[in-house]
Amino acid sequence: MSSSAIAATGLRKSFGEKVVLDGIDLDVPTGSIFSLLGPNGAGKTTAVNVLTTLMTADGGTVRIAGHDVTTETKAVRGLIGVTGQFAAVDELLTGRENLELMADLRRVRPSGPVVTGLLERFDLAEAAGKLASTYSGGMRRKLDLAMTLVGGPRIIFLDEPTTGLDPRSRRTMWDIVRDLVAGGVTIFLTTQYLDEADQLADRIAVLDQGRVVAEGTAAELKRRVRGSHVRLRFPDRTQLDAAARVLPDATRDEQDLTLRVPGDGDVRSLRALLDRLDTHEIGIEEFSVHTPDLDDVFLALTGRASTEVTA
Repeated sequence: MSSSAIAATGLRKSFGEKVVLDGIDLDVPTGSIFSLLGPNGAGKTTAVNVLTTLMTADGGTVRIAGHDVTTETKAVRGLIGVTGQFAAVDELLTGRENLELMADLRRVRPSGPVVTGLLERFDLAEAAGKLASTYSGGMRRKLDLAMTLVGGPRIIFLDEPTTGLDPRSRRTMWDIVRDLVAGGVTIFLTTQYLDEADQLADRIAVLDQGRVVAEGTAAELKRRVRGSHVRLRFPDRTQLDAAARVLPDATRDEQDLTLRVPGDGDVRSLRALLDRLDTHEIGIEEFSVHTPDLDDVFLALTGRASTEVTA
């Protein structure tokens, strides 16, 4: 199998005169979590549709686990699972019956052990005989993901998997996603929650106006945005005054007895800062490093607030 679970090169797609994907490149390593972020109309949904064989690109190439999505569509569909924004469960069936139906569609034989195993894995065994219409939102999302896992897909596309869930259910889903990746599954995630991408993704790509405007780890993306600083708190005003003379670029807060010192917060610069204060025999009570979050990154890269992020 290719070391890249998903590899797209020069991907292009237009609808009439509107260019939706303008030559994007994506490379998702096997066994990782990759998150695609972007504002409304950025092209995320179109990209996912092309990657999952639901739509044909106008140009470029896409390979899923080494298989071309255009010429080896059947092989690709046998390798992937897709969970949409809304749980695609049949409310007239029980949890077990939903899984059995999916097993029939996937031609999984025998289906009994697979279905039972998934019910237990997702903590749905006790509710297996109840109609899906009686399930909570979190239970439906878990059942939906369990249905996606029937057949053992090695690459899973998750489209806003925790939309509408309460914080506890969200974290349960996060744990499930991490367990899947620990078992070698590759996750391609779109989400409207930037903290979700920050918590889960090994790498993040920001898509805007059909182009990838940035890609990297969450930490790498945050370092691209100004605003990183070290916050120093001093035991008294005498120490604060002395530090302010040594650090003329710092912003002072009289009430909290703190200085805000611009900097990237890496180990080398932090050590140099503390050594500088120590040289002048200036004592500090505490320090903390503050970096921009993904909301800041998103706004800086796209010019839009993160509240506009959708799948």
